[in-house]
Amino acid sequence: MTIDTWDEIRTAYQVARLGTVSGAAEVLGVHHATVIRHIDALEKRLGTKLFQRHARGYTPTEAGHDLLAVAQTTDEQFAQLSSRIKGLGETVSGELVVTAIVGLSDLMIPVLARFQTAYPGILLRFLTDTRVFRLDYGEAHVAIRAGAAPEEPDNVVQPLARMRAGLYASRGYAAAHGLPQSEADFPAHRFIGTDAADSRAPFHRWMRAQVPPERISFRATEPAAFEAALRGGLGLGFLAAYKAQNDPDLIEVMPPRPEWEAPLWIVTHVDLHRTRKVQAFLTSLKEAAKGWNL
Repeated sequence: MTIDTWDEIRTAYQVARLGTVSGAAEVLGVHHATVIRHIDALEKRLGTKLFQRHARGYTPTEAGHDLLAVAQTTDEQFAQLSSRIKGLGETVSGELVVTAIVGLSDLMIPVLARFQTAYPGILLRFLTDTRVFRLDYGEAHVAIRAGAAPEEPDNVVQPLARMRAGLYASRGYAAAHGLPQSEADFPAHRFIGTDAADSRAPFHRWMRAQVPPERISFRATEPAAFEAALRGGLGLGFLAAYKAQNDPDLIEVMPPRPEWEAPLWIVTHVDLHRTRKVQAFLTSLKEAAKGWNL
């Protein structure tokens, strides 16, 4: 690979990561025309389209995603080499992308804050979404996932914690409708559930099996909406035990059960797992998780 080719690949990597020519140009410190020229030259060299052009920016094709994965790893390796050459091998700096399932921000933000205080040279990107971010495409350095252990062959998977959940009601709901004494009373009550039929959360699966569908009268797709609906008295609903256990406005209808627990996993890609900034963050995260009262 020539230096010119690497410049083109690095340009394509930034376009794929940021989605726009202007964003890539700013990061690289070049004119937007240079970015376009690099993309055109690289596509001609490879004989394939790397991006779909549209009004909002550039979206990687499948070939573009493959290039992003290679460029991410190569960029990290060049950064490590540069640090060693300059005698900065102990420095933890640059961009660190952490992804997590929606609903973990209250646990993760203090971890990220302490990490950035310890390593002020780090630029943090914390991404949450219902979709699974592709580590093999360079979308993140570290992912926090829930449910069954991830099985992608190129990922390093480590246990982090187990999230307990219980069934709760607001005091307002209890005053208006009473509380069930057992599952047999469920048809007389209203429930808050997920609108995602393929949800992997064990308590959502349990609810679908135990509660008549018409009694799940409020449905949403994000944890913040479930919690707001629960506190607003729209029905009985599941909530992480650590969020409910000291809340005087919530009543425990059914205590946490082992079959409702969701294991949390730390996932990293094998190519980036041993980098100093990833290892430094994993150490910080694991230490913080010891104090989580989940």
